[in-house]
Amino acid sequence: MNSRETLREQILTKAVVHGKVILSSGKEADYYVDLRRVTLDSVAAPLVGQVMLDLTKDMDYEAVGGLTLGADPVATAMMHVAAAQGRKLDSFVVRKAEKAHGLQRRIEGPDVKGKRVLAVEDTSTTGGSVLTAVEALVEAGAIVVGVAVIVERGAEPKIKEAGYEYRHSLKSSIATGIKLIKIINATTGNRYLSTEPLSTSPSK
Repeated sequence: MNSRETLREQILTKAVVHGKVILSSGKEADYYVDLRRVTLDSVAAPLVGQVMLDLTKDMDYEAVGGLTLGADPVATAMMHVAAAQGRKLDSFVVRKAEKAHGLQRRIEGPDVKGKRVLAVEDTSTTGGSVLTAVEALVEAGAIVVGVAVIVERGAEPKIKEAGYEYRHSLKSSIATGIKLIKIINATTGNRYLSTEPLSTSPSK
């Protein structure tokens, strides 16, 4: 099993929360995919870093980051895995609004002006969050080389329409309303979703 397939299993076993929830669209669902349960997990986070670096290995960038909060652990995972491999890769955090005190910075971390940067997100349905980050990065003088997410849930058309290359490691059919199948692990009794809804075909 390669890193992408292992990450896929980590998502299916750790990130799916069962129970009635109201989605940002206002619709009700009986499960929620919380990728922060993976991106902040000690086992899964290094996989996130490796998979995202593999996904973008042919892209030239010096720093990675996106809109807080979803992008933060993705970017830091990539930074640490890159460092372990001898590569210098900075990360940054884009605030949702400019800080009203201190240095009043919208983008925290090493200065991105004039740098080639990759905008990331854990998952994207509409592209709104990551494109907000892209807008802030452009205003700060960064050169945005593209956008990459762990799970694509529908944002691809909007991001491509904005003129940016878009990469994703996994594609979810959750956004299309396909009913997911619960499987009982006969050994542990743990419930998890079948791997059917998450395609491991990376976008390039």
